[in-house]
Amino acid sequence: MCSFRNNNQLFCFMCINYIFLGFFQISLALCFVLMFGNSMLLTSYYASSLVIIWGALALKPHFLKINVSELSLWVIQGCFWLFGTVILKYLTSKIFGIADDAHIGNLLTSKFFSYKDFDTLLYTCAAEFDFMEKETPLRYTKTLLLPVVLVVFVAIVRKIISDMWGVLTKQQTHIRKHQFDHGELVYHALQLIAYTALGVLIMRLKLFLTPHMCVMASLICSRQLFGWLFCKVHPGAVVVALLAAMSIQGSANLQAQWNIVGEFSNLPQEELIEWIKYSTKPDAVFAGAMPTMASVKLSALRPVVNHPHYEDAGLRARTKIVYSMYSRKAAEEVKRELIKLQVNYYILEESWCVRRSKPGCSMPEIWDVEDPANAGKPPLCNLLVKDSEPHFTTVFQNSVYKVLEVIEE
Repeated sequence: MCSFRNNNQLFCFMCINYIFLGFFQISLALCFVLMFGNSMLLTSYYASSLVIIWGALALKPHFLKINVSELSLWVIQGCFWLFGTVILKYLTSKIFGIADDAHIGNLLTSKFFSYKDFDTLLYTCAAEFDFMEKETPLRYTKTLLLPVVLVVFVAIVRKIISDMWGVLTKQQTHIRKHQFDHGELVYHALQLIAYTALGVLIMRLKLFLTPHMCVMASLICSRQLFGWLFCKVHPGAVVVALLAAMSIQGSANLQAQWNIVGEFSNLPQEELIEWIKYSTKPDAVFAGAMPTMASVKLSALRPVVNHPHYEDAGLRARTKIVYSMYSRKAAEEVKRELIKLQVNYYILEESWCVRRSKPGCSMPEIWDVEDPANAGKPPLCNLLVKDSEPHFTTVFQNSVYKVLEVIEE
């Protein structure tokens, strides 16, 4: 997702000469090393975009020789960048056999079109991956965060337009360094646009938007943007007045959070973990819902075949097999696939079989999209809740969890 965001910034930087490609190349290399050689970074749209932009910048002198205007050059570079990035990304993914980020494109497609598949529905059926709720912009406005950010953004856009006009009219070609002085402002403005788009499309990603809005709001103190104002008013007075106005709603928000008093308790899961720790072998392999598997791995220290890190293609494939317990497939078929994964115990949760966040979002309904051939049959999970025989044996059960031992033939 971040790859799509960074691509747009790179292209805009390139067009108006704010870009110094070495910084981006170094940052990508550092990320690759610090993430223990994550090959997905090298086959991302971001890496492909860097290579294509490097090529576009290398070819720019040749385009200038044929007397094309700056605007025409931007169009040519845009087409070269767009098609080149997509083609190079496709080729590198095929060559290295990397498909870890394939679901991201499908997720974005589902936001604009009627595309559906198993992985996409697991995301879009969760409230945190739905569109941003309508109350969020209102909350931003009440704290004055949104109005301040808009003022800063407009000021930056004015500077960018001034620079772009200078490039188009060839008035500033001799002061390229001046454009680099504004590079950080352009970066933050483009980052804000990207984070806003992601936050609107996927509510969970406002975790990037809100902090960046706070960073943008701090630029209200920038003499580079508001020097004309600070010639008349002391900067400290502006800051104090602004913080005082923001604190009215801000203090109310803090008080609301402080008033939340309670204690987390999940007794059924504690019973499950205790049973696993004292009634199963240390090398017993478990499968089940991703959140539950995280607890089993961390608290009971048992091997699991799936967990919430859904960005790995292999893990997505295993999770799909594990979640077939909530499909309408035959028990024998599901058992056979679980044995291939060397699963010893399956933790079945009846709530996963019946809960429905919105129409079309229960697990059996999601499987109807993926496996239409079995649509109309009773869900396997409902059958196993009543009677797990003959393919599975119930070895533990409480009000939430039912542990099924996978019987190998």
